[in-house]
Amino acid sequence: MTPASQAAASSDLAVNSAPHALHAPAPGATATLIHDLRELFKVKVVSLVVVTGWGGFYLGSMQSGISTLQRGLLDTLLGIGLISAGAGALNQALERSTDARMKRTADRPLASGRWPLSIGIIGGLGATALGAVWLMLYTNLLTVSLALLTAFVYVAIYTPLKRVTSMATFIGAFPGAMGPMLGWTAARGRIEWPAVALFAILFVWQFPHFMSIAWLYRDDYARAGIRMLPVVQPDGWSTVVEALFYAVLMIPVSLAPWRLGLTSVAYAFAAVPLGLVYLAYTIRFARILRAKSEDESRKLARDLLKVSVLYLPLLFTTLMLCARAKG
Repeated sequence: MTPASQAAASSDLAVNSAPHALHAPAPGATATLIHDLRELFKVKVVSLVVVTGWGGFYLGSMQSGISTLQRGLLDTLLGIGLISAGAGALNQALERSTDARMKRTADRPLASGRWPLSIGIIGGLGATALGAVWLMLYTNLLTVSLALLTAFVYVAIYTPLKRVTSMATFIGAFPGAMGPMLGWTAARGRIEWPAVALFAILFVWQFPHFMSIAWLYRDDYARAGIRMLPVVQPDGWSTVVEALFYAVLMIPVSLAPWRLGLTSVAYAFAAVPLGLVYLAYTIRFARILRAKSEDESRKLARDLLKVSVLYLPLLFTTLMLCARAKG
């Protein structure tokens, strides 16, 4: 009896002896499916894009005298979220072999082989197309164009560039900062200086945040052949200098919405101390240059990562609470 026929016979025996077992889900199958969907569509990244898109829509709507409780907000966030999710899936389709070599990504559905490549491509293209159609129906052509351009840069330029040069981080910061810009254009129908200011906040914030990630997982990146700054220059000096430069820049950039009249002065009084805390943890991160152990080095990077993840929503919440409606 061949292995295939033996398996078939075993299956028949199981069905005959336990007729209801055929329809019983495997233990944990639903949880695994949900986990894989979350991983494929990068739900954590999508959540950040959607939250910052909400901030951009809210602030833009206040300049137009439009209530953000209208359906346009939900339609905008749904469209942005779908395109972002689609780009995440396509990114994983391109990077499945790279992801398989990194510990933190090896369990992703495409990298692990649980799902075929076709699922990633079809899911990615489908979500992107649906998001574009949705935005076209409920927002405007500018928002659709910017959203698709963002997805293109992320998938077609940033993703392959990571294996070529450390400058990929700078290129990737552009699509990473588009959330509030998309929300603003959906509400206002045009690019304006306050939208550029919101974009700049996201753009600058990413560098200390990502340098902490790049340092924390530098061995993983090196194993996969991804040329992040700590891989190309492993002594850490360039990583620290880049993180510090943008952490210092974060303070004046975060004040731009107030300078443009988008918020009250109360926002400035909150933004400065928040920026100083972010800077303080980035200065503390510089101690990786003389860390006595790998554990100490990783703790410094992880602490900066945690602070960066807290800083951004706190800043955007303050922005929204202190926003001034157009007179």
